[in-house]
Amino acid sequence: QQLPPHQQHFWNDPQQQQQQQQQQQSQSQQQQHPPPPQPMMMSMLTPMQMANMPPPYFSIDVECVATGPKHNQRAVAQIALVDQFERVVLNFYVKPKEKVFSYLPQLTGLTEKQVNRGVSLEQAVQIVRSVLPKNAVLVGQNILKDVQWLGLIEGKDFASLQDLSGLWRVFNEKYKSYTYFSLHHEAKSLLGITQQEPHNPATDAILSIRLFMLYKQLERRPSDMARARKALLAAEIDPSFAKKNPTIDGVCMGNKKTCKCGAPFFF
Repeated sequence: QQLPPHQQHFWNDPQQQQQQQQQQQSQSQQQQHPPPPQPMMMSMLTPMQMANMPPPYFSIDVECVATGPKHNQRAVAQIALVDQFERVVLNFYVKPKEKVFSYLPQLTGLTEKQVNRGVSLEQAVQIVRSVLPKNAVLVGQNILKDVQWLGLIEGKDFASLQDLSGLWRVFNEKYKSYTYFSLHHEAKSLLGITQQEPHNPATDAILSIRLFMLYKQLERRPSDMARARKALLAAEIDPSFAKKNPTIDGVCMGNKKTCKCGAPFFF
Protein backbone atom coordinates (compact mmCIF):
# COMPACT_ATOMS: atom_id res chain seq x y z
CA GLN A 1 0.00 0.00 0.00
CA GLN A 2 1.40 3.39 -1.03
CA LEU A 3 0.82 5.91 1.72
CA PRO A 4 -0.24 9.41 0.70
CA PRO A 5 2.00 12.33 1.69
CA HIS A 6 1.29 14.37 4.79
CA GLN A 7 -2.09 16.03 4.50
CA GLN A 8 -3.29 19.37 5.87
CA HIS A 9 -5.11 19.16 9.20
CA PHE A 10 -6.47 21.76 11.56
CA TRP A 11 -3.46 21.30 13.88
CA ASN A 12 -0.76 21.60 11.18
CA ASP A 13 1.68 24.44 11.72
CA PRO A 14 1.69 26.49 8.44
CA GLN A 15 5.33 27.52 8.92
CA GLN A 16 6.34 23.93 9.49
CA GLN A 17 4.36 22.85 6.44
CA GLN A 18 6.27 25.36 4.33
CA GLN A 19 9.55 24.07 5.73
CA GLN A 20 8.50 20.48 4.91
CA GLN A 21 7.64 21.48 1.33
CA GLN A 22 11.01 23.21 0.93
CA GLN A 23 12.74 20.15 2.38
CA GLN A 24 10.87 17.82 -0.03
CA GLN A 25 11.88 20.04 -2.98
CA SER A 26 15.48 20.01 -1.78
CA GLN A 27 15.42 16.20 -1.40
CA SER A 28 13.98 15.86 -4.92
CA GLN A 29 16.81 17.98 -6.34
CA GLN A 30 19.36 15.96 -4.40
CA GLN A 31 17.98 12.73 -5.85
CA GLN A 32 18.48 14.13 -9.36
CA HIS A 33 21.92 15.60 -8.60
CA PRO A 34 23.22 13.98 -5.43
CA PRO A 35 26.13 15.87 -3.84
CA PRO A 36 29.40 14.04 -3.11
CA PRO A 37 29.26 12.25 0.26
CA GLN A 38 30.66 14.17 3.19
CA PRO A 39 32.22 11.80 5.74
CA MET A 40 31.42 12.58 9.37
CA MET A 41 33.93 11.59 11.98
CA MET A 42 32.09 10.69 15.17
CA SER A 43 35.35 11.20 17.05
CA MET A 44 34.99 14.94 16.29
CA LEU A 45 32.04 15.05 18.67
CA THR A 46 32.73 15.37 22.37
CA PRO A 47 30.99 12.97 24.79
CA MET A 48 28.88 15.93 25.98
CA GLN A 49 27.79 16.71 22.41
CA MET A 50 26.93 13.08 21.76
CA ALA A 51 24.93 12.91 25.00
CA ASN A 52 22.91 15.95 23.95
CA MET A 53 22.03 14.55 20.53
CA PRO A 54 18.35 13.46 20.32
CA PRO A 55 17.87 9.68 20.15
CA PRO A 56 16.93 8.16 16.80
CA TYR A 57 13.36 6.90 16.49
CA PHE A 58 12.49 3.65 14.75
CA SER A 59 9.30 1.68 14.31
CA ILE A 60 9.35 -2.09 14.07
CA ASP A 61 6.37 -4.17 13.02
CA VAL A 62 6.11 -7.96 13.07
CA GLU A 63 3.61 -10.00 11.04
CA CYS A 64 2.79 -13.54 12.15
CA VAL A 65 1.28 -16.68 10.67
CA ALA A 66 -0.70 -19.30 12.59
CA THR A 67 0.95 -22.49 13.79
CA GLY A 68 -2.28 -23.86 15.24
CA PRO A 69 -5.99 -23.09 15.60
CA LYS A 70 -5.70 -21.06 18.83
CA HIS A 71 -5.18 -17.30 18.91
CA ASN A 72 -1.92 -17.65 20.83
CA GLN A 73 -0.37 -20.06 18.32
CA ARG A 74 1.63 -17.74 16.10
CA ALA A 75 5.11 -17.50 14.59
CA VAL A 76 7.00 -14.55 13.08
CA ALA A 77 6.83 -14.49 9.28
CA GLN A 78 7.69 -10.90 8.27
CA ILE A 79 9.61 -8.02 9.87
CA ALA A 80 9.73 -4.36 8.85
CA LEU A 81 11.90 -1.63 10.37
CA VAL A 82 11.34 2.04 9.51
CA ASP A 83 13.33 5.07 10.65
CA GLN A 84 12.02 8.46 11.79
CA PHE A 85 12.21 9.80 8.23
CA GLU A 86 9.80 7.06 7.07
CA ARG A 87 12.56 5.21 5.23
CA VAL A 88 12.11 1.43 5.16
CA VAL A 89 15.36 0.11 6.61
CA LEU A 90 14.33 -3.57 6.64
CA ASN A 91 11.43 -5.53 5.20
CA PHE A 92 11.94 -9.27 4.84
CA TYR A 93 10.35 -12.68 5.36
CA VAL A 94 11.01 -15.17 8.14
CA LYS A 95 10.49 -18.92 7.78
CA PRO A 96 9.10 -20.44 10.99
CA LYS A 97 10.54 -23.65 12.39
CA GLU A 98 7.05 -24.85 13.22
CA LYS A 99 4.68 -26.19 10.60
CA VAL A 100 2.40 -23.41 9.39
CA PHE A 101 -1.28 -24.11 10.07
CA SER A 102 -2.47 -21.06 8.10
CA TYR A 103 -0.79 -18.05 6.49
CA LEU A 104 -3.88 -15.99 7.38
CA PRO A 105 -3.76 -14.34 3.93
CA GLN A 106 -6.78 -12.10 4.51
CA LEU A 107 -4.89 -10.49 7.39
CA THR A 108 -1.21 -10.81 6.46
CA GLY A 109 -1.24 -10.99 2.67
CA LEU A 110 1.46 -13.64 3.03
CA THR A 111 1.80 -16.76 0.88
CA GLU A 112 3.60 -20.05 1.38
CA LYS A 113 6.02 -19.17 -1.42
CA GLN A 114 6.99 -15.87 0.20
CA VAL A 115 7.46 -17.30 3.68
CA ASN A 116 9.48 -20.26 2.41
CA ARG A 117 12.00 -17.77 0.96
CA GLY A 118 12.52 -16.32 4.43
CA VAL A 119 15.45 -16.56 6.79
CA SER A 120 15.34 -18.28 10.16
CA LEU A 121 14.14 -16.32 13.17
CA GLU A 122 17.65 -16.45 14.63
CA GLN A 123 19.08 -14.91 11.46
CA ALA A 124 16.28 -12.34 11.40
CA VAL A 125 17.04 -11.16 14.93
CA GLN A 126 20.75 -10.87 14.07
CA ILE A 127 19.87 -8.73 11.05
CA VAL A 128 17.66 -6.44 13.14
CA ARG A 129 20.32 -6.09 15.83
CA SER A 130 22.98 -5.29 13.23
CA VAL A 131 21.13 -2.19 11.97
CA LEU A 132 19.25 -1.00 15.06
CA PRO A 133 21.25 1.62 17.01
CA LYS A 134 21.70 0.82 20.68
CA ASN A 135 20.32 4.27 21.59
CA ALA A 136 17.21 3.85 19.41
CA VAL A 137 13.75 4.56 20.76
CA LEU A 138 11.29 2.02 19.33
CA VAL A 139 7.85 3.33 18.47
CA GLY A 140 4.69 1.43 17.64
CA GLN A 141 1.20 0.28 18.50
CA ASN A 142 1.55 -2.19 21.39
CA ILE A 143 5.24 -2.17 20.50
CA LEU A 144 6.19 -4.37 23.45
CA LYS A 145 4.61 -7.38 21.72
CA ASP A 146 6.74 -6.89 18.60
CA VAL A 147 9.86 -6.59 20.74
CA GLN A 148 8.98 -9.75 22.64
CA TRP A 149 8.44 -11.69 19.40
CA LEU A 150 12.05 -10.92 18.46
CA GLY A 151 13.56 -11.30 21.91
CA LEU A 152 15.02 -7.79 21.85
CA ILE A 153 16.19 -6.47 25.21
CA GLU A 154 15.63 -2.92 26.42
CA GLY A 155 18.89 -1.28 27.47
CA LYS A 156 20.90 -3.72 25.37
CA ASP A 157 19.42 -3.84 21.86
CA PHE A 158 17.60 -0.48 22.10
CA ALA A 159 17.18 2.33 24.60
CA SER A 160 13.44 2.52 25.29
CA LEU A 161 9.90 2.09 23.98
CA GLN A 162 7.10 4.52 23.09
CA ASP A 163 3.69 2.85 22.79
CA LEU A 164 1.22 4.76 20.61
CA SER A 165 -1.77 3.22 22.37
CA GLY A 166 -0.64 4.91 25.58
CA LEU A 167 0.42 8.19 23.98
CA TRP A 168 -2.88 8.68 22.15
CA ARG A 169 -5.23 7.41 24.87
CA VAL A 170 -8.03 9.80 25.81
CA PHE A 171 -9.80 10.16 29.13
CA ASN A 172 -13.48 9.53 28.49
CA GLU A 173 -15.61 11.61 30.86
CA LYS A 174 -18.67 9.52 30.07
CA TYR A 175 -17.11 6.31 31.42
CA LYS A 176 -14.58 7.95 33.78
CA SER A 177 -11.77 5.90 32.29
CA TYR A 178 -9.22 6.01 29.48
CA THR A 179 -10.18 4.96 25.97
CA TYR A 180 -7.47 3.28 23.92
CA PHE A 181 -7.55 3.22 20.13
CA SER A 182 -6.22 0.98 17.37
CA LEU A 183 -3.58 2.06 14.86
CA HIS A 184 -6.35 2.01 12.25
CA HIS A 185 -8.46 4.48 14.23
CA GLU A 186 -5.52 6.77 15.04
CA ALA A 187 -4.42 6.90 11.39
CA LYS A 188 -7.96 7.53 10.14
CA SER A 189 -8.80 10.21 12.72
CA LEU A 190 -5.47 12.06 12.87
CA LEU A 191 -3.85 11.50 9.47
CA GLY A 192 -6.86 11.00 7.23
CA ILE A 193 -5.47 7.63 6.14
CA THR A 194 -7.54 4.43 6.11
CA GLN A 195 -5.55 1.22 6.54
CA GLN A 196 -6.17 -1.32 3.83
CA GLU A 197 -6.37 -5.08 4.25
CA PRO A 198 -4.37 -7.23 4.19
CA HIS A 199 -1.89 -5.58 6.53
CA ASN A 200 1.58 -4.59 5.43
CA PRO A 201 4.16 -4.33 8.24
CA ALA A 202 6.19 -1.65 6.42
CA THR A 203 3.08 0.48 5.91
CA ASP A 204 2.01 -0.01 9.53
CA ALA A 205 5.50 0.98 10.71
CA ILE A 206 5.41 4.14 8.58
CA LEU A 207 2.01 5.03 10.02
CA SER A 208 3.38 4.48 13.52
CA ILE A 209 6.32 6.82 12.92
CA ARG A 210 4.04 9.43 11.36
CA LEU A 211 1.65 9.29 14.32
CA PHE A 212 4.52 9.50 16.79
CA MET A 213 6.08 12.52 15.07
CA LEU A 214 2.66 14.18 15.07
CA TYR A 215 2.44 13.54 18.82
CA LYS A 216 5.88 15.13 19.33
CA GLN A 217 4.74 18.20 17.39
CA LEU A 218 1.50 18.60 19.31
CA GLU A 219 3.23 18.17 22.67
CA ARG A 220 4.36 21.78 22.27
CA ARG A 221 0.88 22.97 21.27
CA PRO A 222 -1.57 21.97 24.04
CA SER A 223 -4.67 23.44 22.40
CA ASP A 224 -4.03 21.49 19.19
CA MET A 225 -3.27 18.36 21.20
CA ALA A 226 -6.63 18.71 22.93
CA ARG A 227 -8.38 19.09 19.59
CA ALA A 228 -6.61 15.99 18.25
CA ARG A 229 -7.71 13.93 21.26
CA LYS A 230 -11.24 15.24 20.84
CA ALA A 231 -11.16 14.12 17.20
CA LEU A 232 -10.06 10.63 18.28
CA LEU A 233 -12.93 10.34 20.72
CA ALA A 234 -15.52 11.79 18.34
CA ALA A 235 -14.68 9.65 15.29
CA GLU A 236 -16.68 6.49 14.71
CA ILE A 237 -14.73 3.37 15.60
CA ASP A 238 -14.69 0.75 12.86
CA PRO A 239 -14.99 -2.91 13.90
CA SER A 240 -11.61 -4.60 14.24
CA PHE A 241 -10.38 -7.26 11.83
CA ALA A 242 -10.87 -9.91 14.52
CA LYS A 243 -14.43 -8.77 15.14
CA LYS A 244 -15.26 -8.91 11.43
CA ASN A 245 -13.40 -12.20 11.03
CA PRO A 246 -13.66 -14.28 14.23
CA THR A 247 -11.90 -17.19 12.48
CA ILE A 248 -9.79 -17.66 9.34
CA ASP A 249 -9.03 -21.15 8.02
CA GLY A 250 -10.23 -22.54 11.35
CA VAL A 251 -7.89 -20.25 13.30
CA CYS A 252 -9.26 -18.14 16.15
CA MET A 253 -8.41 -14.45 15.60
CA GLY A 254 -8.54 -13.57 19.28
CA ASN A 255 -11.66 -11.49 19.63
CA LYS A 256 -12.54 -11.73 23.33
CA LYS A 257 -16.29 -11.76 22.73
CA THR A 258 -16.29 -14.45 20.02
CA CYS A 259 -13.27 -16.55 21.07
CA LYS A 260 -14.05 -20.25 21.44
CA CYS A 261 -10.55 -21.72 21.31
CA GLY A 262 -10.02 -21.46 25.07
CA ALA A 263 -6.54 -19.94 24.91
CA PRO A 264 -5.79 -17.33 27.59
CA PHE A 265 -5.71 -13.58 27.03
CA PHE A 266 -2.86 -11.61 28.57
CA PHE A 267 -4.09 -8.08 27.83
